[in-house]
Amino acid sequence: MALIRINALGETPVFHARPRSINEGIARVARVPGPVVIMVHGYKYQPGNPNHCPHRHILSLDPQHLPWRAPSWPRQLGFGLGRKDEGLAVAFGWDARGTLASAQGRAVAAGRALARVIRSLHADAPERGIHIIAHSLGTEVALEALHWLPSGAVRRVISLAGASYQSRVDKALSTPAGRSTEFFNVTSRENDAFDFMFESLTRSPTRGDRAIGHGFEAVNAVTLQLDCLDTLKHLSQMGHPIGLPERRVCHWSAYMRPGALRFYKRLIRQPERTPLPLMQQVLPETPARRWSRLLTLRPLPGPMPIWQRI
Repeated sequence: MALIRINALGETPVFHARPRSINEGIARVARVPGPVVIMVHGYKYQPGNPNHCPHRHILSLDPQHLPWRAPSWPRQLGFGLGRKDEGLAVAFGWDARGTLASAQGRAVAAGRALARVIRSLHADAPERGIHIIAHSLGTEVALEALHWLPSGAVRRVISLAGASYQSRVDKALSTPAGRSTEFFNVTSRENDAFDFMFESLTRSPTRGDRAIGHGFEAVNAVTLQLDCLDTLKHLSQMGHPIGLPERRVCHWSAYMRPGALRFYKRLIRQPERTPLPLMQQVLPETPARRWSRLLTLRPLPGPMPIWQRI
């Protein structure tokens, strides 16, 4: 297993805590057997900030409890288990502090830095699968990278409660790299308040544009609403059980919900169990309407049975 920590310094990728060129370090680990999984955090993180460093939190193999307790993305995605074919985990950090609009602007530069990382990995071993999993504004970073990459560079992008606009995704998936990528748009009505703030505090690319929490349609994309009971039922029947929703408002349930990260691990490591055409066919076509979770009069489902938590 190899876990490397890389940060975006403007449009330049550098090693975390050692601001130097990534080329030599990537060349040494690029041929580790297994997939490449690039993990991109979202808003409010800042590499090197003792209270908000993603490399000490969700992108760490052993997360500290800051700014809150959270699972280790790399461990949940199959790294750190001692297997020879674990692959390469890339923890990608960028400055996501400040106002939402300013962080959105820096996400574009960070996406170009990410593209340089992916180009190096793809050029050294073009047959390897490279996947991106991103949360919140990290989706903007992933989408920008697609504009600067060749066809086939990225196999799957998993967007968790992505803070991005529908037209932004449409343009990214129209690029050579985007057309060869499968895009998984993980949403939830638990995230409605955050989608509303994103639309209110940032400038949309086109008039009437909406956040991808409303859903997104493309031949190489699928929307998974994780608080939809029909979606959870179909995923469970396919062998991917995910815990029931327990909150009305939550920006982090896309990776905090029991079973969610294990499902993304299978999306990356067992794509034959999650073919995109099948998921497009069996999952609901249209997500529930915004605010439907807050306005419903039905009580929320109770806590999950202990066997399901296990």
